[in-house]
Amino acid sequence: MLKYEGGRYFRQKIICATLAGKSVKLSNVRLEEENVGLADHEVHFLRLMETVTNGCVVQINHTGTQLRYKPGVIMGGSHTFDCGLDRSIGYFLEGLVCLAPFAKKPFNITLTGITNDDKDISVDMFRTVTLPLLKYFGIEEDLELKINRRGAAPKGGGEILFRCPVVRTLKPCSLVEPGKMVKIRGIVYSTRISPSIGNRVVDTAKEILVGFTPNVYIYTDNYSKKEAGLSPGYAVTLVAESDSGCVLSAEYCAKPQQLPEDVGKQAAHLLLQEVLQGGCVDSSNQFLVVLFMALCPEDLSSIKVGKLSPYTIEMLRHLRDFFGIKFKVDPDPDTKTVQLSCLGVGFINYSKAGI
Repeated sequence: MLKYEGGRYFRQKIICATLAGKSVKLSNVRLEEENVGLADHEVHFLRLMETVTNGCVVQINHTGTQLRYKPGVIMGGSHTFDCGLDRSIGYFLEGLVCLAPFAKKPFNITLTGITNDDKDISVDMFRTVTLPLLKYFGIEEDLELKINRRGAAPKGGGEILFRCPVVRTLKPCSLVEPGKMVKIRGIVYSTRISPSIGNRVVDTAKEILVGFTPNVYIYTDNYSKKEAGLSPGYAVTLVAESDSGCVLSAEYCAKPQQLPEDVGKQAAHLLLQEVLQGGCVDSSNQFLVVLFMALCPEDLSSIKVGKLSPYTIEMLRHLRDFFGIKFKVDPDPDTKTVQLSCLGVGFINYSKAGI
């Protein structure tokens, strides 16, 4: 059993424990903070693990400051799960996509809650950037995220359908040629507000981005009635694609009383920061690629990134703890990028039906 103090990077520990088949114990979770113990969204995440696995054992003490987690077998299959309103659906999707390819049966899960907020990856970025990254590891067919209803914070009301196939093994990945960014695409979603708000966001963002490349197209997606969820809101997701096929993304969710022009400006600047950092994967999706590299067959996988995010750095530490794997880190002072390389642990999905 691996033992940790505190509750930082909670999901990473639960994900790695589930994949490695190792129990984990967390002690003194937020003992010194105002809100002591596990947060509501963390308890919801544990309930999700109980839903999609078989044999999972969760033990939480009465104060929520201590957790024992014994992983079960990832089953997959069809489920419906309410993510609550503490964190968005993206918080749970990031965990599911790490586990879904290694289930016994393909995932077909409906998640309800908040689809876009200012804390977690949106369903738009997950659909347009995160899922396409899986093709580099041999996961492509029958992979889908469908947005049935939008749900802005705080009341949510959104619903998505996530489908993911299962694989026996991944294939090694090589993503080391960032290329030159040649086009930018984007989406501005809005619910229960005037469609003109989205147009103002588009105009401002485009005015900034055309100075980088003339090939810019951002479309608006306005929802109303039942499909608009329970709260008004809007956000923008932007994606820059290179001539080598790499995509870098950024997004920004409007805050109360914020002008649409400021929303478009913030999103454009965030995307340009990602592009200027270089690399083949943006900071929001680094951790997933690093995890799958570690689970690949015993062959070399490499990836070039701009600046390692703190979340990715912690993932590297957890991969060392749970799988005994270490990455080679080669900084490039000329481009200010970092190349990560490793030999995979040869993870095999023995649960896959038919094996």
